[in-house]
Amino acid sequence: MTSGATVTPGAYGAFVDNVEVRRSTRRKRTISAYREKDGHTVVLVPAHLSRAEEERHVRELVEKLDRREQQTKISDADLMQRAYELSAQWLFAEAVPASVRWVSNQNTRWGSCTSSTRTIRLSDRLIGMPDFVIDYVLVHELAHLLEANHSARFWGLVDRYPQAERAKGFLEGVAWQR
Repeated sequence: MTSGATVTPGAYGAFVDNVEVRRSTRRKRTISAYREKDGHTVVLVPAHLSRAEEERHVRELVEKLDRREQQTKISDADLMQRAYELSAQWLFAEAVPASVRWVSNQNTRWGSCTSSTRTIRLSDRLIGMPDFVIDYVLVHELAHLLEANHSARFWGLVDRYPQAERAKGFLEGVAWQR
């Protein structure tokens, strides 16, 4: 938590469940929100914000997070289909997974691949991120089906995806923010 921050858990009662507002004297203008894995929402606001402004921003940001999550709820079957499409487009259709699914137990990785069983798992922390980011993580894991390590050949396969650098930058920014 930032210096000079105060935490207001559950200040919004029935209309917004599980919200924690963190006020910070270091934060001057920006207001942001994110949802943790357990569904807990954290809203970061400047300390000088009035309670009425805070309430308005909390409502708006929570609604925005809810909309984004609803728009991007991709099923495991959709992930599998997307993996086939990405493999065909960028990996010569040679990376064929046995399964692709969302998991909730990856806190430090965006995805993982078990080459021996040809299974791919994506962290549910990706839900709500732009499609190009999810596609990049899928391509990264698909490339592991062709090259198990992070060799030059592996990165050559991953870099066939045209938005690879942009997606890497996005994920680094997300990781840095937390």
